[in-house]
Amino acid sequence: DAKARQPPKGIVHVLATDWIQKELDLITLPDITGEIDISIFGSVDYTLTGIRIVKWDLPEPSVQFYPDATGFKASISGLNAVLSGGWMMDYGIISQSGSFDLAASMVDVTSVVELGKDAGGRLSVSSGSCNAKIGDVDIALYGGASEILQFFVDNFKGDIITTIENRICPGVQTLIGNLESHLQAMNVSFDVDQILTLDLPLSDLPVIKASSLNLGLKGEFFGIRTHKDPPFEAKPFTVPEQPGYMLSVGLSEFTLNSALYGCYSDGLLQAIINDSMVPPFSPVHLNTSSMGIFIPQLPKMFPGLLMTLQVYAKKEPLFSLQPDAVKLGVQGAVKAFAIQPNSTLTPLFTLNVNSNFSSKVWISDGRLKGSVTMDNFTLTLAASEVGTFQVHGNKHYSAFYVSRLLLAKGVILPRMKQAQLVNSVLKGFIAMSSDATVFLTDRDFD
Repeated sequence: DAKARQPPKGIVHVLATDWIQKELDLITLPDITGEIDISIFGSVDYTLTGIRIVKWDLPEPSVQFYPDATGFKASISGLNAVLSGGWMMDYGIISQSGSFDLAASMVDVTSVVELGKDAGGRLSVSSGSCNAKIGDVDIALYGGASEILQFFVDNFKGDIITTIENRICPGVQTLIGNLESHLQAMNVSFDVDQILTLDLPLSDLPVIKASSLNLGLKGEFFGIRTHKDPPFEAKPFTVPEQPGYMLSVGLSEFTLNSALYGCYSDGLLQAIINDSMVPPFSPVHLNTSSMGIFIPQLPKMFPGLLMTLQVYAKKEPLFSLQPDAVKLGVQGAVKAFAIQPNSTLTPLFTLNVNSNFSSKVWISDGRLKGSVTMDNFTLTLAASEVGTFQVHGNKHYSAFYVSRLLLAKGVILPRMKQAQLVNSVLKGFIAMSSDATVFLTDRDFD
């Protein structure tokens, strides 16, 4: 199970702003037609055509969550935009045409976006309500009889403002519809590698609070070959509130343990070790002569033979997330074989191997770093085809026998296409809070 929380000015809000800017690049507004009454001279029919947005100044939107509804209100105040296109005028048998620039100032748009979850577990969006208001427009006409028509701009400017206002909200609804199409095309299950697949659909409807949007995700790994459900279930958990951060993400034991179970159920937590894998400088090698140090009767029963070890997990390892550390328990076994001259394997003995590890993890310099400590390592003789022998190290090596692995370089925190996590902190071992640096396209309004 996994959870994500973001405040109103979170990373999704910033990325959405840039996405809206890109969508505006593609918008072509419908033609605007009208009539100008020139008193005793009758009326002039006009058409503004091929209207496109060429420049805009998109202020930072204001986002307000609705706790009583699954949605939020986004408002943009003081937007300025320049539109260009062509104009045509018909007065009786006289027709003229040219081009125009239109500057719309102090545009205010307010839209309520409703959030939901579709049958496949994807986030869905839909338009609730929308209102648009334009403060003023300035129109400059070029070509043809533009000098004459320009004189009457104030006569039809109000009609153009009303027409554009009426078309802004359908345009907003189109943007929301495009976003919904993108969301529906997203995969909620994907292969992590050749071993594991990750299911990441929403586990429930989005939860809206006054200060945050909360998403619950399934977050379950499966082995690609068997795709078995683990023998344990996800338990409810909450992500601690971290005011001042753009994004908080929480991870439960279930997600980590489902990954281990996926590997275990697909038979991947096992390995064959032979003497070629032992470093030449090692004082002990995998042959009956060398192992005679620990099992005196072995070189007498099987003189001069190489050995191989089959190492495997007896059951799935389990993580335990605790406030100050993450624990891992592993129950495994080692089967030893002698390799006969004809390459057949003769079983020698089986050892049970139980070990416990603990680790500390932190974030530094944009990397996830940590240390791993072996808290306990126990060897016991489970079966023997060569008679009894004293297992070397068959006593508990507890806290005073420590093996440490320092992840000095660490792992770089994930970076999205347009954002990089910064100022990230870990809270315990289930939650990370972070700000983000977002790389937006530079579009200035002149």
